[in-house]
Amino acid sequence: MNVLLLTHSYWPEHSPPQRRWQALTRHLRNRGWALTVVAPVAHYSFGPDYSPTTRGRVLRRQTGPLGERILRVPFITGRDDRLSKLLDQLFTAAGSCVRALTCPRPDVVVITAPSLPLMAAAWAAAKLRRVPLVVEMRDAWPNLVTDSGVALGLAQSVINWAVEFVQNHADLVVTVTEGFAETLRERGVTSVATVRNGVMLSRTPALPPVPLRSRLEVLYLGNHGESQRLERLIDAARLVGEDMRLTMVGQGSQKAILKAYAQSRGVDVRFLDPVFRDEVFAHYEAADSLVISLRDDWRSFEATIPSKTYEVMAVGRHITGVVKGEAARILEAAGTGHIVGGTAEEIAQLWRRLAEDRGLLAVDDAGRRWVSAHADYKDLADQYDDLLTDLLGATPGDHDLQPANEGRKPNEQNPDEHRESAS
Repeated sequence: MNVLLLTHSYWPEHSPPQRRWQALTRHLRNRGWALTVVAPVAHYSFGPDYSPTTRGRVLRRQTGPLGERILRVPFITGRDDRLSKLLDQLFTAAGSCVRALTCPRPDVVVITAPSLPLMAAAWAAAKLRRVPLVVEMRDAWPNLVTDSGVALGLAQSVINWAVEFVQNHADLVVTVTEGFAETLRERGVTSVATVRNGVMLSRTPALPPVPLRSRLEVLYLGNHGESQRLERLIDAARLVGEDMRLTMVGQGSQKAILKAYAQSRGVDVRFLDPVFRDEVFAHYEAADSLVISLRDDWRSFEATIPSKTYEVMAVGRHITGVVKGEAARILEAAGTGHIVGGTAEEIAQLWRRLAEDRGLLAVDDAGRRWVSAHADYKDLADQYDDLLTDLLGATPGDHDLQPANEGRKPNEQNPDEHRESAS
């Protein structure tokens, strides 16, 4: 059976939809699924596999690292500000709709949001191709539109109506948290299921115990955006002083602002560029506590779990959880660290305690066991397989597409192919 996936970002970019769908594809292909991906030419959040060859070309079919077929559409810009991203997503969504209508007919169309224009493109493509539509909501849209102030007044009303229209008319809506699934059910969406984000546990090492260090090493590794409110970490590090060091690894729209913020307050924060694969775990091992952070003034984030959460839980390091709602409940249930309030003083109080009593940093393998039971991509792919099979029934539609390079091992025919990132 053949899935047509529409996404705003895919390999060789390094992004949440890339990590999620390459992990799922690895297992879904073993269950007989073929994947065709419609995505823009790689132009944002470049991963370690990026090169002029792997970025793809418009009107040229490309084979991905797992044998998936990738169809590229043009883009406008890779800038990270809100307006530029909106214009780029509008343009690439239009191209994606056209490309979805001109490729061989699939059995099902899957859209992975939060690209809102792409949701409309996927709905139109599924409607015109007369195949089921699966809408995957990785963020709590349209609730997040209201919280973030992305649009106001009439624009906000139009966006909310459009998102809810697609959700209500999808054959299946897949969420990554139970909380948002319940929100959709309360709003009247009848066909909703949850397939969490996760990790490939077999490729995620369990780290050795934290050694004795002269100061507390705190690490934040992930997106530096508006959603995380990372300035709180900088203020907390200033309050703790020389007994700790804060390291921030990654990229995002707020990184330059955060650097200037730390400098203006005289805080010696170590800012590092994004890392991939083994380097990620090297940073985890060099840290005493790993930070998971979401701002607490957007109500929609109570049903949001940062995508790095499960990886951090699996490696066996102490977690500083600056989160609320479902994310906090999961971390508390697993017993992998401490949940703190959202002020710099509350965060600093915890870090002072950790610096004074390093015994508080000791965590067992409870987090890894929780991930093994609930968030291993091998099992999550089984869930997706069951959902799609049930949706299509025992006799799925046309099989015009064929699995790309069927029978070969990944990277066997294309020397430019590489395995996906670990982070």
